Amino acid sequence: MAMEKEVLTTGEVAKICNVAPRTVSKWFDSGSLKGYRIPGSRDRRIPTGELIRFMKAHNIPLEGIASGRTRVLIVDSDKEVVSTLERILGEQTSYEVRVATSGFAAGVEAERFKPHVLLMDIDSNGDARALAEVVRKNDNLQITRVIAVSSKLTDGQAFTLKGQGYDGFLRKPFQVRQVVEAIENATNLVA
Repeated sequence: MAMEKEVLTTGEVAKICNVAPRTVSKWFDSGSLKGYRIPGSRDRRIPTGELIRFMKAHNIPLEGIASGRTRVLIVDSDKEVVSTLERILGEQTSYEVRVATSGFAAGVEAERFKPHVLLMDIDSNGDARALAEVVRKNDNLQITRVIAVSSKLTDGQAFTLKGQGYDGFLRKPFQVRQVVEAIENATNLVA
């Protein structure tokens, strides 16, 4: 997305910088991030060159500018599930995918990778609920959406996940189409 386009929307800049769109608007309105408004509209546009300058000046990692793709972190202790999802999502989508097989590894990887979506098996990760809470409290992960994955939860338990910091739920076994839909639904909350 980013390298192919000369001008970006605030939503695209937000995904690249891993911040909320309103944060990009504040940067723009304060004059920190240069760009322009579309005549007759409140919409803002940011030239890619200006975004790169801004990111360098504020020590924002340039990894997102290179791809601009939706970043997905898969957390599941079942290595077969992880490798299958990683392979299929890598082949059939434009997502940038990374994996972790424990809650601790997920925390480290989330901080480094800054995913847009965290797909987390809550059956195999005993600290999965704590990890979702950590993601919610981490300023660097404010746009990360957490999707719980489980084969053991009842419908009632799955319904209560929203109140526990989760943005979606997938029941195992699932089809790849369902995973993609869950990721798209979660990221549409951000954009």
